[in-house]
Amino acid sequence: MSGHSTYEPKTGFERWLDMRLPVIRMAYDTVLTFPTPKNLNYWWTFGGILSLCLGIQIVTGIILAMHYVPHVDYAFNSVERIMRDVNYGWLVRYIHATGASMFFLAVYIHICRNLYYGSYKAPREVLWILGCVIYLLMMATAFMGYVLPWGQMSFHGTVVITNLFGAIPVIGPSITTWLWGGFAVDDPTLNRFFSLHYLLPFVIAGVVVLHIWALHVPGNNNPTGVNVKSKEDTVPFHPYYTVKDGFAISVFLILFGFFVFWFPTALLSPDNSIPANPLVTPAHIVPEWYFLPFYAILRSIPNKLGGVIMMFSAIAVLFVLPWLDTSKVRSMRYRPTIRLYFFIFLLVCLVLGFCGAHEPAEQVIPGVTTFTLGDYDLNTMVWLSRVAALYYFAYFLLITPIMGLTETPLPVPESISEPVLSHPASGSAQAAAASNKG
Repeated sequence: MSGHSTYEPKTGFERWLDMRLPVIRMAYDTVLTFPTPKNLNYWWTFGGILSLCLGIQIVTGIILAMHYVPHVDYAFNSVERIMRDVNYGWLVRYIHATGASMFFLAVYIHICRNLYYGSYKAPREVLWILGCVIYLLMMATAFMGYVLPWGQMSFHGTVVITNLFGAIPVIGPSITTWLWGGFAVDDPTLNRFFSLHYLLPFVIAGVVVLHIWALHVPGNNNPTGVNVKSKEDTVPFHPYYTVKDGFAISVFLILFGFFVFWFPTALLSPDNSIPANPLVTPAHIVPEWYFLPFYAILRSIPNKLGGVIMMFSAIAVLFVLPWLDTSKVRSMRYRPTIRLYFFIFLLVCLVLGFCGAHEPAEQVIPGVTTFTLGDYDLNTMVWLSRVAALYYFAYFLLITPIMGLTETPLPVPESISEPVLSHPASGSAQAAAASNKG
C-alpha cells in the first residue's frame, strides 16, 4: 500500500495547485515514491509495456481516422490512399496494425505471469476482474478494427462472427440485426464498427485507470507471493523500476520495429488486400492469431449454439478464477505439481492456436487428415481441438480447485527479504562490504 503521502510542494504555484487539484501529489505518490517489492523480475515490466501499446494505438488510430472513409464504396480505397498518398501514412498504418498484435502478445504474457504467480488471489480479485474487462474490451476493439479495411477477410469474417450471435435463443436474431444495422453486413455495419472501434480505446484507458487504482490499494504482488511486511521489503518505484521498465520497453520496441519495418504484413491476411466481394468467399476464413484458440474451441463443438457457449465460457471462466483456486499459497514457485499442469496448459493453448489456424480437412502433416479409432476414421484437427479444449476447461474447473486442496506446497519464506538476502550474490556483497569497512 502507498501509505501516507510524503509529497511537499516546493514552490508557491505547487502549493496553490496542491490545495485545489493535487495532480502533482498524485503523480509523485503513484510513480516516484510508491513502495514496490524489491524482488520483482522482468515479468512485471509488461504492465508498463501495455500502457505504451495502448498509447500508441490511440495516437495512431486518431491519425488514421482523419483520413479513413467509413463507407463500403470508399473504405478499401481510403486505406490504399493512406498507404500511398498520406505523408508517412504507410508507417502509421503499419504501426497501428502491428501494434494490435504486439498489444495482444504483451497482454497474454501479462496474463500468464498473473496465473503463474497467483496475482489474481485475495486481496487482488477486483484488480484481476478489471484486467479481464480490459481484455474483453481489447478483443471487441480488435475485431471491429479488423473489419475496417473492408477487404475479403474483413467482410466475410464479419459475416461469420456476427452470425454466431444468431444462435442465441430468442434474442440472438435481434442482436445480429442490431450489430448489422440492417439485415445484412453493409454500410450501416461498417459505420457502427468504425464508431465503436474509435470509442472503445478511450473506454479501455478509463478502465486502465481503475486497474492502476485497484493495484495501488493492496500493492504489487511479487514472485514469492508473500505479502509486504516492512519497509525493508520495498524500494521506491523511481528510480529502481522506472529504469528497469525503461530497459524492457526499449527491448520490446526493437521487436515492434522489427515487424513494422521488415515484416509489416507478416501478421496480416493476404485476402484482406483484395476488395470485399460478397459473391466470392475466401477458401479459408480465419481470424487474427490472437483469436485462434477461441476459434478452435468454437469449431470443435458440432452444435452452433454449443460452440458459441463454449467459446464465451473460455473467457468467462477467467472472471471466477480467484474463487476456483483453493490454495493458500500464491506463487507456483512453491507449488511444483500445479506448475507442471500450468506448463501443459500453456502448451494446450498453443495447440488450440495451431488448430484454429488450419482447416479441419487440411493436410498439415502430408497425407494425414484423419486417424483411425477402431472402425471409425476421425478428423485429426477436430479431435485435437476437442482434447485441447477439454484440458483448457479442466485446468480451471477441476485441476486448479483440486490441486489447491490436495497438493503439498514447498516451504514459503517468511518475508520478501529472506530469499533476497539469502541469495549467494547478496552474501558476497555483504562480505565485501564488511571487508571494505575493515
